[in-house]
Amino acid sequence: MHNSRYFSNCNWTLLMLAILIFAMGILNLYSAGSLRIEEGVTTIFYYKKQLIWGVVGLLALLFFMAFDYRHLKNIVWPLYWTTVSLLITVLILGTNICGATRWINLGLFYFQPTELAKLSILIVTAYFLSNLSQNLRWKELGKLIFLVAIPVFFIMIQPDLGSGMNILLLVGGMVLYKGLDSRVFWTVFISSLFILPQSWFFLKDYQKKRILTFLNPESDPLGAGYNLLQSKIAIGSGGLWGKGFLGSTQSQLRFLPEKHTDFVFAVFGEEWGFIGSLLLISLFCLLLNQFINVIKGSKDDFGKFLVTGIFFYFFWQVVINISMVLGLIPIVGLPLPLLSYGGSSTVMSFCLLGIALNVSMRRYVFKQS
Repeated sequence: MHNSRYFSNCNWTLLMLAILIFAMGILNLYSAGSLRIEEGVTTIFYYKKQLIWGVVGLLALLFFMAFDYRHLKNIVWPLYWTTVSLLITVLILGTNICGATRWINLGLFYFQPTELAKLSILIVTAYFLSNLSQNLRWKELGKLIFLVAIPVFFIMIQPDLGSGMNILLLVGGMVLYKGLDSRVFWTVFISSLFILPQSWFFLKDYQKKRILTFLNPESDPLGAGYNLLQSKIAIGSGGLWGKGFLGSTQSQLRFLPEKHTDFVFAVFGEEWGFIGSLLLISLFCLLLNQFINVIKGSKDDFGKFLVTGIFFYFFWQVVINISMVLGLIPIVGLPLPLLSYGGSSTVMSFCLLGIALNVSMRRYVFKQS
């Protein structure tokens, strides 16, 4: 098929929605990086660096669109074991920031292997599931759990509970899309009801404190509950229409912590209010719907499972981040895709978008099985 035919089949709506959300994120970071001082307002570098990462991300997107995505099958195992090696390396040589060792200092920037792990596990899971002709039974499920558990274990001990949970939810969504043997499903479901409460005893002290603070943030308003209370104050003060661009006093007067990463939605909510927040959430819903359209249009199982994993990657990060900022779930360190500041997460989002666009471009290459 000629290259122009490929591009005519590309899901341009998906690409335009992603770029629109990213552009809104740049404006939001410009405001989040602004500080009110006696002379007026000064702005720091976040949005400039994010623009650079956006350009790198778009180049990565074009790269992942350029080749037939089926070639990803050829690098499944090298990519998987390289990822595991990097996760071990970060524990030995990584840089500790805020009590977590998640980054490797490469001089010009910090690299977070966890983001590569999300891509690696997604591809491995898609490859594994696409080779099965029936629903997962105990043997197949056991193999997949083993494959996923190795990198997730190293992510959890960084510690990075948010990313570990995101990966498990991502894989869980792909498994449910594939289908479980009925006996396996009900056994896993009932067992989970008994096993999940026991996970409390394996959490670190600060993670337990986050959960207790979520249940009663007023118990420690200047300590563990500070982030959540300030986030809710910021969003609540935005009202229906918000305070307008650069009007986020909670952010610019430094009350709101992590305003450029985990709590970017709080800045957005304060400036654009309920209506603006609803618009942003609607754009994310439209983006997710385009992933569903790509899944429906894909003619081979590997492509379907790839995009299913990408759907759940974005879905769970959006749901978890916004719910966390609103105080609906305990605080976990998980960025809001395309909006939060961060090189590794931004580039990875564009890589995954590139794969989804790749699948949409080549949907007429295969005969319907």
